[in-house]
Amino acid sequence: MDDDDRPRPRGDSASRLAGESLDSYSQEELDLRVELLEAEIARVAAHKDRAAAHRLAADAFFKPKVP
Repeated sequence: MDDDDRPRPRGDSASRLAGESLDSYSQEELDLRVELLEAEIARVAAHKDRAAAHRLAADAFFKPKVP
């Protein structure tokens, strides 16, 4: 079975990143890492906002009608 066919493990990537030593990174590499992490934070925040909006719409649609 190819690696692409197997389900991807869902772990806590942030914890793994937080435990990584940054001593070997140059200033430029650290700047790039910060940019990539900020972009990922923005992506996750946007997904969270879309999920919250979807939940609000579903709640409003399925809310019991009060006479």
